[in-house]
Amino acid sequence: MSINDAKAGTRSPIGIVVVASLMLFSMFFGAGNLIFPPEVGVSSGTNFWPATLGFLAAGVALPVLAIIAVAISGQSVRDIGNHGGKFFGVAFSVIAYLAIGAFYALPRTGAVSMETAVTPLLGWEGTFANGAFNVVFFLIALALAWRPNSIIDTLGKFLTPALVILLVVLITVATTTNPRMPGTPTEDYASSPFVTGLFEGYNTMDAIAGLAFSIVIVSSLRSKGFSKRGELLRGTIIAALIAGVLLASIYLGLAWIGQTMPNGSSYDSGAALLADASNLTLGTVGQAVFSAIVILACMTTAVGLISSTSEFFAMLVPKTTYHMWACLFTALSIAFAFQGLDTVLSIAVPFIVFLYPPAISLIALTLLQPAVKRWVIFYWAFRLALWVSVLWSAATSLGAPLDFSPGQSVGLGWVVPTLLAFIIGVIIDAATSGRKEP
Repeated sequence: MSINDAKAGTRSPIGIVVVASLMLFSMFFGAGNLIFPPEVGVSSGTNFWPATLGFLAAGVALPVLAIIAVAISGQSVRDIGNHGGKFFGVAFSVIAYLAIGAFYALPRTGAVSMETAVTPLLGWEGTFANGAFNVVFFLIALALAWRPNSIIDTLGKFLTPALVILLVVLITVATTTNPRMPGTPTEDYASSPFVTGLFEGYNTMDAIAGLAFSIVIVSSLRSKGFSKRGELLRGTIIAALIAGVLLASIYLGLAWIGQTMPNGSSYDSGAALLADASNLTLGTVGQAVFSAIVILACMTTAVGLISSTSEFFAMLVPKTTYHMWACLFTALSIAFAFQGLDTVLSIAVPFIVFLYPPAISLIALTLLQPAVKRWVIFYWAFRLALWVSVLWSAATSLGAPLDFSPGQSVGLGWVVPTLLAFIIGVIIDAATSGRKEP
């Protein structure tokens, strides 16, 4: 079916793209996306705007650019990863999907739902309650993800509008009830507010999720009639941009709540702050609203993660099916979530530290290549830059003394070495202009 067929149907192409953007928003907007912005708002104090812009750069701009990069290339994450060599393509994509899937982000959706939504509202706690909740939570997510082509409707038409309405109600009431009272920035936000906010945005892992979620939005739009290359590219880019604007708006609202809460610095987490903001402004109904927001946010993200990781591994191992992988990842998520949020985070941190430098490098080079391909085709530019970022990231994770690199003290020491490797690669490519990309 072409886009003309879509026009002849019950829904216009514009309507399909809007629904797809809502689906994408809900897949991105999970537990961390709800909790981190108010923490930035409180901790940044009078340095609110540079800190928030840093958060938006990593939490919104990078994920949107990741989706656009995959859409422009017309390939999968594994295919664009192959620019670093076939081993890099497989290894990077597998680690990325496992990190945002069964090893971290997926079990976190269940663990956060239990600890920040169910226990405060209903008082359920303990091993049995935790296990029972996560079994029910992930089985519902599995059921919603069972038909991957229907996810655009499940999330975009039903769950996401409910989530957005609840968020708008909470943000509007909370930000208009109390005056803004920015405090003194914490030490990190006082010395480098933008970079500190940037790393808070990193913690959402949405840049990596953007690479992974591209497989869902492309297949969803294709199933709705966007079969031609140009139609699919435009639809994906517009959906990503709309989702990005909506994400940025919600993040700003949540961060602003952190600036208006009395004694905001006394809270040990954004979840506790938002829970109290709900109670203070909406009374007992507020806790129910907050719990509904948390569960909806986590559920929509869980559905997207099960779908994207299962589609990827079904393509990677053709003899297996989407449903086999979906059941496996659901079972693993239940097992990890059963251990509690602290266990999930202890597994995840090394993945986060390791993956971001090569992920950002891959996104940047993939976006840059079409602009300069008339003059040079990146071959060694990709390989040298990506592998330097990988090696530097690995050395940083292992605690190697790399303070000689500019920005290493704030976690950006990989930038200059990767840039130098890229320049050397471009020079080699320009000198061997007959070499084509793989």
